Amino acid sequence: MTDVTPTTIAARVVEAILAQKLAPGERLGEQQLAENFGVSRTMVREALMQLQARGFVEVQSRRGWYVVEPSAEEARDAFAARRIIEAGILAESGRPLSKVIRKLREHIADEKRAIAGADAATRAFLLADFHVCLADQMGHRLLCDVLRDLTARTTLAATLFQSTHEAGQSCAEHAAIVAALEAGEMKRARQLMLDHIGNVEEALEAEVAASPAADERLRATLAPVALPRATR
Repeated sequence: MTDVTPTTIAARVVEAILAQKLAPGERLGEQQLAENFGVSRTMVREALMQLQARGFVEVQSRRGWYVVEPSAEEARDAFAARRIIEAGILAESGRPLSKVIRKLREHIADEKRAIAGADAATRAFLLADFHVCLADQMGHRLLCDVLRDLTARTTLAATLFQSTHEAGQSCAEHAAIVAALEAGEMKRARQLMLDHIGNVEEALEAEVAASPAADERLRATLAPVALPRATR
């Protein structure tokens, strides 16, 4: 594998989290990662330290590196941060450019194809990536990395607490947001986004309430996600 850097390894790990291919509590062996990417363990260790600084992995003495298991409080904080950022992205008035709507509709079409297909990883990644795509297309590129990390954090929470929010429901909610944007109804789009994030969080919270010991759980599993096309 050529042109591999610690940053690209870290990005692949986050992608795997978004695709729900890496679960909370899963061990990340340095040697296994080094062999997978064809690099030294030193480079892998640098990538893992980047991920540790971003809050995605932790090192356990004498045991190695593990994907973090977010607490219920940490999950709520991540959802709250997403609401602030994503509502802010949609706070502007005026009709977005037709190119923006076209890109978002292409993304939703990809979501629908993935939902109809059997590739669960692509489906999970695209549903999470919609929010990053929206920020990018709305011209908030500086927020894309921040939003990607926050979305990955909430994905870990949804995986850990077994969210009951269905893929089809998420896709329909994304489509409603885009329809409001296309109609120039920014206020409605903003509210639909807040409702959507709230729906995802409520599905998670229902599972947390039913499983009070979930925060204590410690256990749980890298190739690129097979995307149908460049989504941005």
